[in-house]
Parts: sequence; C-alpha cells; structure tokens
Amino acid sequence: MKKYIIFLLLILFLPINVLAKMDTSKSSIVMDMDSGRVLYSNNKDEKRLIASITKIMTATIALEKGNLKDKYTAKEEILEMYGTSIYLEYKEKMSLEDLLYGLILRSGNDAAVVIANNISKNEEAFVKLMNQKAKKIGMNNTIFENSHGLDEVTKNYSTAYDMAKLSSYVYTNFKQYRKITSTKKYVAQTKNKSYLWYNRNKLLSNYEYCTGGKNGYTPSAGRTLVTTATKDNLNLTAVTLDDDLEYQTHKNLYEYLFNKYKKYKILDKDNFRIGKSFFKDNLYLKESFYYPLTEEEIDKIKTIVKITKNKNYKNKEQVGTVDIYLDNDKIKSIPIYVKIKK
Repeated sequence: MKKYIIFLLLILFLPINVLAKMDTSKSSIVMDMDSGRVLYSNNKDEKRLIASITKIMTATIALEKGNLKDKYTAKEEILEMYGTSIYLEYKEKMSLEDLLYGLILRSGNDAAVVIANNISKNEEAFVKLMNQKAKKIGMNNTIFENSHGLDEVTKNYSTAYDMAKLSSYVYTNFKQYRKITSTKKYVAQTKNKSYLWYNRNKLLSNYEYCTGGKNGYTPSAGRTLVTTATKDNLNLTAVTLDDDLEYQTHKNLYEYLFNKYKKYKILDKDNFRIGKSFFKDNLYLKESFYYPLTEEEIDKIKTIVKITKNKNYKNKEQVGTVDIYLDNDKIKSIPIYVKIKK
C-alpha cells in the first residue's frame, strides 16, 4: 500500500517538475497567435523591464504610420545613443525599410530614435503613439517611455502576456514584419556606406520551426526574448522575461506545446447548416473557426446557435451567432448572416 501511495505522488508532481526544468525565466508565456489562447504561462502578468523587445512596438508604429521607401535623416538624436547600434552617421539618410531591418536584426538603438523622430515631431510624441497602440490592443499593464528599451534614464515596463499580445498583433497584421523578423542576413546601402547585418535572434537558426522574433538585454531587465514558431498550422508566440537560458526555454516550451496541442476546425464556413426549414441554405458564416486543443479537450467543445426572431431580414444582415464553449467557458462568438433570395 505504501508503494502505491508514493507512486501516485510521483505522478501528481511530475508535470510541475518537468515544466520547472523547461522554463528558467522570471516571467513567461506561450500564446496561440490566431485565437489568443494562452497555452502556458508563468507569472504572465508581472510587470518587468523589457529592454530591446520594446522595438517590436517601435516597428509596429513605423509599419502603421510610415512609408517603407521614405528616406529618414539621422539627426542629433543619434549622438546620445549607446549600446547596440547600426552606427548611423550624423545627417546620413536611410530608408525606413532598411532602418526596420537594422532595428529588428541588429537591435539598433540609433535606428529606433531616427524612426521615432521622423515619424513624429520628436520621440516624446512617438512614445505617445506607442502607448496609445498598447492600450488599443489590450496591453493593459504596459508603459513605454522610450522607443529603444534602454533603461538607465527612462524605463519601459510590460508583462509577458502584454508582449505576447503585441507579438500576435504585429505578426498577424503585417506581412512586412513577418518578412523582416524571419530574415537571417540583410544588406543595406546608403550614400555613406554599405551595411551587412545578421539576425541576433539565435533561435531562428537553432530551431527549425522558429519564424522570427526579437531579443533584448540590459543589466536591469536581464535577457528578454519574444519569438514566433509554426508547426502543423499551429502559430505560436513565446515571451520570456529575465531568463539567462532564454533560447533553450523557448525551444523547450515550443516542443512541449506542439506535442500537446493541435489546431482543430470547430466551424466550417463552407459547410454550415441549421435544421429549421426557413433558414435552410439561407444562413452563412464569413469565417471558419479554428482552435488549439488537446486530445482530451476535443469532446468538451460545444456550439450553441442563437437566431434573432425577425420576419423582415435584410440581405447580408447579421441574424445571430454561434457561441463556442470549451467546458463551460465561452471561447468565441461567430456572427451568422442571412442571404435573402429575390
């Protein structure tokens, strides 16, 4: 009997011990970028200094507000920059596209302030845009004070959860970001000189499923890392804050979660029907819905169709929803539309 009890205790605590060995960070998260589902987390809402992963938001604002072919001039702002740099010269001109490669691949602090001071009248105005965007996409525990991530004077605070939301947002919405962050080597040319940059994100070369990311470091923040990875149509982003073994942690977590979760089609927009004769072949969805699930969760999914009672529907009007539940938690509500045949 005693041996049986010891065996049960070992099984009970094994998953926690395994996860603890996989993740050496102070804060971390892995999120499905398509659905926003959190597949793993550790102190995900703890505010911490984030160092150069700040530049993901700098790139986001640049992609939204700037023109990639515009030439930006490096002015006095670069003279005060230190740390990682692409070594722009005073009054040198470089396209926004090249600056973004220097920002992401080489983590150029000078590139960050040149972008900020050209898109906005000054860095303070640019940082205001950063904070507005953070609030808009639900980064509720984030505050930016600069565009680069250095923290001796001004400081940027965020959480693993908020940075995963940002990573998901920019990765999903900007093809150019996906292209830049997945680039291992880039050559740029200005009238002053030629540049050759290699991506500082080591996971891009060391892990076959990695699709991009951004690293960071300051003595106060420690090593920070945001990456993305795709396997079997499952698109994940991982964030670790203050982790000396950040690349190994990311690889460990991805491998664990790619084995645990698969992406399932819950609703098919091309095969949607309900039983009532009036609505037969008249209702449609604009989108299918996919969700990451474990094998044990597949049978716990249920859908509830809700139709508004109205005899005067207009063509292409929303007439209801399909509410999707995992156990008793609603995970998504998909609009239903009607086709009125004339």
